[in-house]
Amino acid sequence: MSNDGRRRAVRCAAAVVGAVAVGAATVVAGAVPAAATAGFKKADNGASITAYRWLNKGKTAFDFTVKSPALGASQNVRVLLPKGWKYNSRQSWPVVYAYHGGNDNYTSWTRKKNTDIEALSRKWGVMVVMPEASNGSFTDWWNGGKGGTPRWEEFHLREVRQLVERNYQAGGSRAAMGISSGAQGACTYAGRAPGMFRYAACFSGVLSMSSPGMPALLMYTNSGNGNDPYAIWGIPWIDKANWDAHDPIHLLPRMKGTRLYVSSGTTGQRGPLDSPDIAPWDIGYLSERAIGPTVEQFAARAKRLGIPVTAHIYGNGRHSWPYWKREMHTAWPMMMKTLGAKQVG
Repeated sequence: MSNDGRRRAVRCAAAVVGAVAVGAATVVAGAVPAAATAGFKKADNGASITAYRWLNKGKTAFDFTVKSPALGASQNVRVLLPKGWKYNSRQSWPVVYAYHGGNDNYTSWTRKKNTDIEALSRKWGVMVVMPEASNGSFTDWWNGGKGGTPRWEEFHLREVRQLVERNYQAGGSRAAMGISSGAQGACTYAGRAPGMFRYAACFSGVLSMSSPGMPALLMYTNSGNGNDPYAIWGIPWIDKANWDAHDPIHLLPRMKGTRLYVSSGTTGQRGPLDSPDIAPWDIGYLSERAIGPTVEQFAARAKRLGIPVTAHIYGNGRHSWPYWKREMHTAWPMMMKTLGAKQVG
């Protein structure tokens, strides 16, 4: 796919996601006039907040839209606010950046059928920021070595971070958390930006991209999303240096200031949280069987390097939300302790 084609695809995806977000939000809250965003501070590269929308009457959650030079498009971000948050206060808050998986969007973590993250986070003095990631693979795309849009890493680590810190009192005590490709992203970002995250929780993510069969699997998955798979990290056997530069297991030496939680199934067999109606050959089982060994390898190397890691390799179980919700609840108290977040009444 040409660069122009990719740009059109990104813009199209942004428009669809934006329409979904607006449609969902209008059920519970009215739109904020565009003029109200004029006073917001911009990111260093000029990224700006162009709209926001409260999601409930209590004003504990909202979506905002970013006009992103990194993406060459506008994309959305969802925010869950802690108790006591006030706009323009001098207090800042610890932040969990929660990344969604492939073929999904920024609303993923807050769907009731997926998790109870809204109720969980309200028990703690912590903000949760959930940016759109589309199917961008949590990287600035290689594009044959030419770079250019989309630059998802820049969008997440610079544009979104700077906008929430400069406008919504997000603090410098940060955690990254993700599922599936978002888990790969969370553990990648912990290495790509050393010191940015105190904690990274990665549930069922490919954590060793160079493991046998993984490059082919990743490119096959991304080609199914309508992308040019070579445009993301390059051609594995030619652009190996760029692959390695975004591979969580290769980035581990840069994560010594980050505490890690990693988890996955390994057997590809039915687990305790799976419906008996799911076929044994379901892709969710095949996915965990492929991903599990990469998580084991990552955890083993982290321990050899002396990096604090908690690994829950649970064997049976599908690549699905019931397990990720369970893992979130297991990792959450450790994550809150590391961030210095306090429980609230």
